[in-house]
Parts: sequence; C-alpha cells; structure tokens
Amino acid sequence: MIKINQKLKDKLWWLIISVDYNYSRITIADHDLRDDDVLTLWLEDKQDFKNSLDDCLQVDIPAKQFAKLIRAENLNSYEGSKIHPTKNYVYRTRIEINEPLAWYIDDATQTEQQWAREAVLKQLLTELVETEAHGIEAW
Repeated sequence: MIKINQKLKDKLWWLIISVDYNYSRITIADHDLRDDDVLTLWLEDKQDFKNSLDDCLQVDIPAKQFAKLIRAENLNSYEGSKIHPTKNYVYRTRIEINEPLAWYIDDATQTEQQWAREAVLKQLLTELVETEAHGIEAW
C-alpha cells in the first residue's frame, strides 16, 4: 500500500479529471531513483504531452514502499523447483532473484523496470479510487 497525502490526492484527482476518467491516458513521462531512497515519477496525459517535467505531476514514492510493491507483484522472483537439502525431495517454490531494489537497479531489464514503475502507477490510482469510493459509501 502506498501512502498518499491529501495534496497529492487532490493533484491526482485533477489529473484523472483532465483525462476524462480514462486512466489509460495517464502515463509516466520520466522517472528517477535517487540514492536508493525515493522513486520519483512524473505523470502526464498521453494526449497532452508537456514540454518540460515542471509541467508534469511529480510523485515521490519512498523506496521502502516501492520495494514492497516489487515483492508483492513477484517481479523480483520466479516460480521454480528446489531440492530439499537433507530430505532430497523436489518442491515448487518462488525463487527470489535479488532483494527488490537491488533487483530493480542491477538485474531487471528496461522492460521489467518499466513494468515495476507501471505497477506503482496502477497501485496509486487504484488506492486513490478505492479509498475515495469507500469514503463516499461511509458518508
């Protein structure tokens, strides 16, 4: 779960309204992972490209939350077989390639990195809509 403050919620709603509630129009214009501490995404409308990043919506995601999402989406692991060290039987399990952030920086292809960033965007929008819809039901 990604924590979203009220100011960011308002800006995300503005972006959603500006794309006429067509979430597929929201795209990641650029990204940056600073000092393994914060993932920054700049969001924009696919049909209204901006000339600079200053015109895009900047979203900062703490690296810990990004790492949790990578692990939850199983992006840094694969389904495989292992042999038990003492009992010598084979079993199926998830095999982790590397720790989430190390996987993203060192092991992931550009496509896999893009999938991870898109998963963050999807999670952000999903949480925003679900939390606001839940608030309306309670009201």
